[in-house]
Amino acid sequence: MEARVTARVLFGLVLILFAGRGLYGADTRSAYIEVNVIIDGSAALSGEQDDIAAWISGNLVDSRLREGDRITIWNAGGKAEIVYSGTLKSDADKENVKKTLKSLSAGGDTADFAGALREAASRSTGKGITYTLLVSASQAALSSALQGPSADLIRFSRLEESRGWQALLIALNIDSRIRQAAAAYFAGT
Repeated sequence: MEARVTARVLFGLVLILFAGRGLYGADTRSAYIEVNVIIDGSAALSGEQDDIAAWISGNLVDSRLREGDRITIWNAGGKAEIVYSGTLKSDADKENVKKTLKSLSAGGDTADFAGALREAASRSTGKGITYTLLVSASQAALSSALQGPSADLIRFSRLEESRGWQALLIALNIDSRIRQAAAAYFAGT
């Protein structure tokens, strides 16, 4: 009886190993990603920059981005400004992105998320999928950025919360793609 249980356990482990190989395989996506990282430049985030840089580096730069993807980093202080923009061509580019994230400063009274969102949407190349990550110390700053014409953006978003800050991931300019996918789906039924 013990031999059967041991054989089943071993067979199960082998099956998991071979089935799991596909889970940990190479990134096979064919579309490139264009990411705008808009970070609150107000004093509200002072002391949180290292945690934010580590989170973005681990959850975005190292885990999701690959060669050919484009990233633009904004410091959204009183007026939003681009502090890094480029297409990733090597691991050295990823390291430059991480250095930029670590070097961001927080100061000032407000965060210009609305201005950065408008410019990010207008700068989109339309190649691949465009995401925008808004990082803020308060829900109030994010809420004010997403009022008026920007309110539609929240339909295609996901909120990540941390101890001293939060990040809102938004899929920009995706409305037409969703309509096309829905039309194709219903046309096939």
